[in-house]
Amino acid sequence: MIYDLRVEPAAEGEKGAKVSVQMTLTAPGCGMGPVIAREAQQKISQLGGVADADVQVVWDPPWSPERISEEGKMKLGMG
Repeated sequence: MIYDLRVEPAAEGEKGAKVSVQMTLTAPGCGMGPVIAREAQQKISQLGGVADADVQVVWDPPWSPERISEEGKMKLGMG
């Protein structure tokens, strides 16, 4: 789940934008966090116009099903 996404436009003379992402997982004990973050960083870095990507796994605020948007609940058949 994405908590924050920021795109810093390229400054004059730079190749592309810097993208920063803060994401979380459904369970703090999930050992896949670093793998998922690394894969997300690689995919974002491959996008046109992106020079650098930073993906961080964060745990605050803790994720819970109450954080699912109404649109997300509808897509998941929870609404």
